[in-house]
Amino acid sequence: MTSFEISQTATPEEAAAIAAAIQRFSADTTVVRATEPAGMDPWLKAAIEEGISAKEVFGPGQPAGTF
Repeated sequence: MTSFEISQTATPEEAAAIAAAIQRFSADTTVVRATEPAGMDPWLKAAIEEGISAKEVFGPGQPAGTF
């Protein structure tokens, strides 16, 4: 951690503003670790289901959109 040295004295309001700015910067730039997904990604699940059902509906050699 880097330390800073201020050569001038600050009013209590200025010191509070500086502390708040540092805290806000720290919160805004902190890297959050990703949590483990609870299950299969819903987009992946839908893609897999659509891929399987597409083969069942259209079958080999049938163009998409004809039933």
